[in-house]
Amino acid sequence: MKAVFHDPRSKYPAPLFPQQDQPIPGYEKEMEPRADHGETSYRGSKKLEGAVALITGGDSGIGRAIALAYAREGANVAFTYLEEDEDARTTQELVRECGKDVLAIRMDQSNRAECEKAIDDCIARFGRIDILVNNAAFQKTYESLEEIPDDELDYTFRTNIEAFFYFSRYALQHIAPGGSIINTTSIQAYSPSSNLAPYAATKAAIANFTLSLAEEAIKKGVRVNGVAPGPVWTPLIPSTMPEEKVRKFGENTLFERPAQPAELAPLYVFLASDDASYVTGEIYGATGGRKQV
Repeated sequence: MKAVFHDPRSKYPAPLFPQQDQPIPGYEKEMEPRADHGETSYRGSKKLEGAVALITGGDSGIGRAIALAYAREGANVAFTYLEEDEDARTTQELVRECGKDVLAIRMDQSNRAECEKAIDDCIARFGRIDILVNNAAFQKTYESLEEIPDDELDYTFRTNIEAFFYFSRYALQHIAPGGSIINTTSIQAYSPSSNLAPYAATKAAIANFTLSLAEEAIKKGVRVNGVAPGPVWTPLIPSTMPEEKVRKFGENTLFERPAQPAELAPLYVFLASDDASYVTGEIYGATGGRKQV
């Protein structure tokens, strides 16, 4: 049977993004157009059969796409979320439809104790943890540095980088050899936007942390890698960016559109699976052609 390939220019035609006002952190059901997480397209092949994964920020966006892909690859899934209960229920339903068990954990990852408790809850439910995906993050746009409140600066760093330390440090006490940690960084780590200065700085820190953690974790047989997405259509975009930036979101890529979360999930599957047995300390870009320098 002949393989079927899709022209990447036509698989997701460049959409029109109408005005849409959402409160932070945003909600999937309010997005126009709705994001694709692989609900009708992702096909698993048992790459993660019997594994247990904890995904932060799994209620929506890239996190939901990872949760769905992992479940279709045979993994049981725990995921965290901040307050988006309806979005979290949808992710739970998607995982259960795959015949896998799922645990949704409502928590604030800016708090170290809650990060460690999430791992404890995952282990209490499933008996272990094999894969940690540090994915959840906070962002907000500002016109200038003078506009950034001290408390928001502090919250951004606690949520976006300190939490990665908390989750990873505690998870490494429990992940057996052969497991993996995957960190979501960003094109913003390499090509930062001035109006996203706090977010971009944390993403650069995540990229750096990924490399240093990989050196330590491999001594325990655990691989550590990162994924650096470019623009991706998630609830964070309409809830944190000005109308004009939302309308043109993704136009600066070679595809002239943002990625859909479903287009990122296969990278996370690869990095979590034995297919990547000789891959650690790497950061994989998925930027739509934008250069990482």
